[in-house]
Amino acid sequence: MKNKLLKLFLTFLRIGLFTFGGGYAMIPLIQREAVEKNKWISDDDILEVIAIAESTPGPIAINSATFIGYKVAGVFGSFFATLGVVLPSFIIILLISFVLREFADIKAVQYAFNGIRAGVLALVIKAWWTMYKKMPKIGLAYFIAIIAFLATAIFDINVLIVIVCAGVIGLVASLIAERRAK
Repeated sequence: MKNKLLKLFLTFLRIGLFTFGGGYAMIPLIQREAVEKNKWISDDDILEVIAIAESTPGPIAINSATFIGYKVAGVFGSFFATLGVVLPSFIIILLISFVLREFADIKAVQYAFNGIRAGVLALVIKAWWTMYKKMPKIGLAYFIAIIAFLATAIFDINVLIVIVCAGVIGLVASLIAERRAK
């Protein structure tokens, strides 16, 4: 059990330490480590983990780490996976807060952060592409995805409302399809 907890902690510590840009940028690394490398969850499970982590309060990376940790080693697994993914950010932000004012005006630092933003965008697009490939290829799924995007990006509707509505539409559609099949 101690080995599992240590492996969870070190895996999520590495994810937290080497990923810039927040939870969405961490999704490809979480998928690689949890599904491909350690086989803690399946490829289908990662979509469910992300859907649940995104629809519950809190950052997606922390929610994902907590869920995967629980699945692997129960409550202690949740604790150590969550601690691992949070600890690097906490320490880095603590250190940066002490020196940021000194370096914020330096052009090289500004350019570095512009480069990091571009890299994060690429990781977010990769996560989107991975989820798109796993999405059911039916008209309703495309419709929900387009409407959800428009609702959040253009009309600035709260993401929680969009997720709940998308879930309700999916549930109603599957109940109707099930009823028609009978």
